[in-house]
Amino acid sequence: MREHVEREQTQQVVEAKTMTMQRIIHGDNLAILPTLPDGFARMIYVDPPFNTGRMQQRTRLKTTADATGDRTGFGGRRYATQAVSTSGYTDTFDDFTAFLMPRIEAALRCLTADGSLFVHLDYREVHYVKVALDALLGRASFMNEIIWAYDFGGRPKRKWPCKHDTILWYALDPEQYVFNFDAMDRIPYMAPGLVSTEKAARGKTPTDVWWQTIVPTNGGEKTGYPTQKPLAILERLVKIHSGPGDVVLDFFAGSGTTGDAAAKHGRGYVLIDENPEAIAVMRERLSG
Repeated sequence: MREHVEREQTQQVVEAKTMTMQRIIHGDNLAILPTLPDGFARMIYVDPPFNTGRMQQRTRLKTTADATGDRTGFGGRRYATQAVSTSGYTDTFDDFTAFLMPRIEAALRCLTADGSLFVHLDYREVHYVKVALDALLGRASFMNEIIWAYDFGGRPKRKWPCKHDTILWYALDPEQYVFNFDAMDRIPYMAPGLVSTEKAARGKTPTDVWWQTIVPTNGGEKTGYPTQKPLAILERLVKIHSGPGDVVLDFFAGSGTTGDAAAKHGRGYVLIDENPEAIAVMRERLSG
């Protein structure tokens, strides 16, 4: 009975801690980060602009059955589409590292001593940021280069299609960091016949290459915000690199995927974005 009461009290403390740190903040992260408490976050994940040199824009559509509609669906059924909202931001920087690194440096004091930083980029800037992060945190703090590989989208005919992003993982202390191996989801073996029946049924642990489709266009996860990342990617990071009751910080929060993953697994979150459209998407997504 005593053990049950203590476990219940612990759970109440975890829930109270988590609930007090579910915050969505609108504003410039460089101005907001210095106002946040020291050491409150066990994990930082950021998915900053990729410096694509173009306007990132996404239009959200509402589809209704209509015999004279502009689209044909399964079984020849006709549907009418209506633009509900459009969101976007300009993704062009003359010196990307000069933009990003002061923000990361300002955020580091928000990490616990055993906290981790994850920076999600693509081929355009990741190598420059890797060198800058090595200089800032020390090369020993670099733990992994995680490759998120996906499909779909355009396929140029003059070079290999770019179908992966890179997530850089740095531990604030490379000798002491959170890595919940038992919380790791398992994936099917590519050749299950080469392992025992028990191993095939259990599945294997992922490597540093993660195969995960993009957010489906017509899926329930889709928010309509451009550059939205799959919830499964963030869920894996949150489960393995933080614990129940911990807080996750994302200061390029966009569509709020980090907050969604944190909330689903009993973590708190602090989400920052200067785009009012992103704030509106996050508030709607996380209101439940």
